[in-house]
This record gives sequence, C-alpha cells and structure tokens, in this order.
Amino acid sequence: MQDLLTEIAEVAAENPDKGEVANYIPELAGIDPGQFGMAIALADGSVFSAGDADVPFSIQSVSKIFALTLALGRVGDQIWRRVGREPSGLAFDSILLLERENGIPRNPFINAGALVTTDTYLAGSSPREALGELVRFVRAAADDDDIHINEKVARSEIASGHRNFSLAHYLASHGNMYSSVDKVLGTYCHQCAVEMTCRQLALAGRFLIDADSMPALVSVERRRRINALMMTCGHYDGSGDFAFRVGMPGKSGVGGGILVISPGRASIAVWSPGLNQYGNSKLGTEAMELLAQKTGWSVFGVPHVRTDGDV
Repeated sequence: MQDLLTEIAEVAAENPDKGEVANYIPELAGIDPGQFGMAIALADGSVFSAGDADVPFSIQSVSKIFALTLALGRVGDQIWRRVGREPSGLAFDSILLLERENGIPRNPFINAGALVTTDTYLAGSSPREALGELVRFVRAAADDDDIHINEKVARSEIASGHRNFSLAHYLASHGNMYSSVDKVLGTYCHQCAVEMTCRQLALAGRFLIDADSMPALVSVERRRRINALMMTCGHYDGSGDFAFRVGMPGKSGVGGGILVISPGRASIAVWSPGLNQYGNSKLGTEAMELLAQKTGWSVFGVPHVRTDGDV
C-alpha cells in the first residue's frame, strides 16, 4: 500500500495540468495548486500516506458530511422534510432548482441543502456552541484534538459569500430557514473553514467504513445512508463522472480535499487544491481513479483491466 501511494503521488507530481484553485474565496486564491497529499486509514487500523499528507488545508464542503451526521443525530429522518436526497445535476451553488422546487434543496451536499443541515444542528444553540459540537465530533472521529477552524478563511468566506447569502434568504422566504440568515451563514462559513491534514481527514472518515474495528459513532443504517448520498450527490454535477471513474462514495470540497470511503475496507483522503470543471480536485479525482484501478476497490465489483491499461 505504501508503494502504491508513493507511485500515485509521483504520477500527480508529474502531471502538468494541476487545475485551477478556488479564486472566488480570497484566502484560497493564493494556494499553490502543485501540492498533493494522500492518506489511507485501513479497517485493520494501519495508516499510510504520501506527498503533502501532513499539510493542513480547509476542508470546505467535505464538512457537509459531519454537518449532516449532526443534523441526523438531532432530528433523525425529519430532516428529509426539509431537504431531498436526489442528485441536482447543477453546480453546487445554483439557485435554479431551489426556485423550481419551492425552497426544498435537492440534497444535503449542495450549498442550499448544507445550509438547511447547518440550520438544523444549530437550532437552539449559539453558533459557538454548535461549532464546538461539530469540532468535538470531528476530533472524536479522528481521535485527534489538534483540529481547529481557520478564522481567516471563515472571515474570507463570509465577506465573499454573496451567493450563499442569496440561497439562505431564498430558503427563509419559503420558511425553510429557522434561525436568522446571518447566524446560519456565520456558522456555515466557520464549518467550511475546519482545517485538517489528509491523515486527519482519513482517520475522521473511519466511522463510515462500516467495519467492527472502526469508531461506532453512528448506526450501521445511518452510515450506509450517508455513504449512499456521498455516492450519488457528493461531487455535485460531477457525481456521476466520479462514480463511473472511481466507484466509491466520496465527498469533495473546493479547498481541494476529497474524502472517499471503501466500505468495509478503508477511509481515504486526498488533497490537491487545483479544481476541475465541476469544482472538484482535479489531481485528487485522478488519484482516486488510479487507486481504484490498482486495488480493484469499488462498490460495483472488481473492474476488468485490459492489457493496455485502460478500464
């Protein structure tokens, strides 16, 4: 496994097309797109890493996994009265379907849906209390107390998050926002600014592996449902492409991170800040495709690899 990760990191380093960083968030605009890190936490407890796996980065929308987990813990299946479970087929910050479907977001992983899940776990708490609960959950999942929120990134997102404010106001206009827009957006932007390394993120994802030796932070049924949503909705309008190429549940973030779960086997985190046309890590997606080819890991069975190397 270590040799494979080293090989994947070398392939990424040699790729001249690193993608484009998320320049609409000022604090992310200046990050070097040439960085690449990857870590794998196996169900047997071993951890392997390569490249910049110990460099902290803003997990951005990968945090929506943890927000959804908290929201489900707070209200259970009642959450599905406020947000759907279907792929959107549109960009992560699109308002189009929200207008068509009367303020009910398609799924909890597009921005409008994530605002609803944030509003749900925020209910009855101050932003500080709610964010404290979120960070404590992530730390418990990773078994690492050295995980924090990057305040500079959070402030940068609040200052530039005009479209997210529009989405929140539209949700509120349909009665699908219970706390104040400013309170929800402040919490949401700080949630996205949680900073982790690939190693920490891979460890934090272990609660979704569905193996007896992994942290039992949620029920088996809930793990499987979260993984299902990651598979169908975790990469926005690129979710089908990621499922086709990788075949495992994954959740991306515009900070360049991707958390991928191989059920029963491993939690995988990859980071490279350059993005593809869908807003997902370009090198990270390619690295996961190579890992899936080399290991045969897929929820759809072992891929047939031709002698010329193509799947």
